[in-house]
Amino acid sequence: MTLPTRPLPALFLLLCVVLPAQALPAAGTALHWFRDDAPTPQARAVVRALEAAEDRGLRASDYDAAHLASALAGPSPPREQLAVLEAALDRSVTRFVNDLRRGRVDPARAGFNLRYSQPALPAAEVVARLAGSGDVAASLQGYEPRFLHYRLLEQWLVRYRDLARQRPQLTALPPLPRRSVKEGEDYSGSPALRRLLAALGDLPEPATGQSAENTRYDAALAAGVRHFQDRLGLPADGALGRKTWDALSVPLTQRVRQIELTLERWRWLPEFSTPPIIVNIPQFRLFAFRTTEDRYDDILQMPVIVGESFPGKRTPVFAADLKQLVFRPFWDVPESILRKELLQPIQKDPAYLERHHLELVRGQGDDSPVVAPTPDNIEALAAGRLRLRQRPGPDNSLGLLKFVFPNDYGVYMHGTPAQELFARSRRDFSHGCIRLSDPAGLAVHVLRDNDGGWSRERIESLMSTAEDSTRVVLARPIRVLVLYGTALATEDGRLLLFDDIYGHDRRLERLLAATVRSP
Repeated sequence: MTLPTRPLPALFLLLCVVLPAQALPAAGTALHWFRDDAPTPQARAVVRALEAAEDRGLRASDYDAAHLASALAGPSPPREQLAVLEAALDRSVTRFVNDLRRGRVDPARAGFNLRYSQPALPAAEVVARLAGSGDVAASLQGYEPRFLHYRLLEQWLVRYRDLARQRPQLTALPPLPRRSVKEGEDYSGSPALRRLLAALGDLPEPATGQSAENTRYDAALAAGVRHFQDRLGLPADGALGRKTWDALSVPLTQRVRQIELTLERWRWLPEFSTPPIIVNIPQFRLFAFRTTEDRYDDILQMPVIVGESFPGKRTPVFAADLKQLVFRPFWDVPESILRKELLQPIQKDPAYLERHHLELVRGQGDDSPVVAPTPDNIEALAAGRLRLRQRPGPDNSLGLLKFVFPNDYGVYMHGTPAQELFARSRRDFSHGCIRLSDPAGLAVHVLRDNDGGWSRERIESLMSTAEDSTRVVLARPIRVLVLYGTALATEDGRLLLFDDIYGHDRRLERLLAATVRSP
């Protein structure tokens, strides 16, 4: 082959080595990204989208965006170079579309048992759609998750990325002069705090003529701090204490990454074919959808308690189908809780059993025989030949209602007699199951398609007066998604941010960093 006289672009030389022969168009094949040896409008639009990949929480370098943009901006190369460039663009745009559609990391590698994964789209399908699209931007958006809150979070990503680039020192607040600064007190960082809260949308921009250097921690500033605290799940008291100061001082680049990681997790989700129930672990909140649209007006919400942050007690991330409710359930004490917390008190004082409405049982069913707490039977309990359960009642650890969605972890949702814990801002107190603040309200929701008129009054009556445990099978199973997202954008214009209580953000960060993409 006679080499062209003009210098070959570096990208061309690189791709000749990297791209397999079968990836190159055959001689005489019509080009789809070029017309008359010039890039089509679709090619230019696609490359612009690759260059702006960071606005979607992805990395432009993964798609060779800079090299492709440079190649398209230069003079038209010989046709054999166009073929190689076209193959490179095919490869990059296909990778970009699949990353948008299904994420860069397999959720199983991140420890998330979601049990589904969208198949990768082939290059031919992606290229045919985009190369012939009359609106490339709209076509690309069609590959992204079709969730309102995903789109809202993308908007916040652009805003925070701009702030992090243009005003990186916004979060550099002076140290606290004391343990806490309260309304009416003096704080040298008040001017910087006003600027930060205004940039984040928690405080209106200072009015013209208002002193920007006023060091008084005044009522307006305290109100802005309360708004910030509420968004971050902190006690909204308006005081500038250590936890609030720490949250305000988090670098904006770290907040950007927090949003990007949550967008990655949104991409792991399928479209909802039926209204699901979602529990967001770090938000300590449940969302029961009334439709398949993720709009707050169509969602029942309630605070929940999740597993402690210690390994072995964390609530897992998984998907399962809710199938049954159990009114006035027994609590079958897990082996781990028996051995770590209850066996020693029982061995020391068998009367402990009756005081806490616990009983020894031979067999696995609710109707299994109860045996007396004799020394021999307590020894059999320790040896695993008997099991321990708590009788139904208002002090039962599961409360008066249990929601069963069979899974590999033995996790379920249930009520709790410890209602005072829901007043806490951070609620990781359980051994892994999900405690509900309003189990009766959720029961009304999930039984809405069952015959028999399941009103709240009927449900509460059955919870409080039934003599025995009662199981009710749902007319249709409901998908339960136990998820983990540390950022959430809402329809009222707020960005909610939550602590990475289990370290899942850090783990996903490492996985993404280790995902090396070749050209």
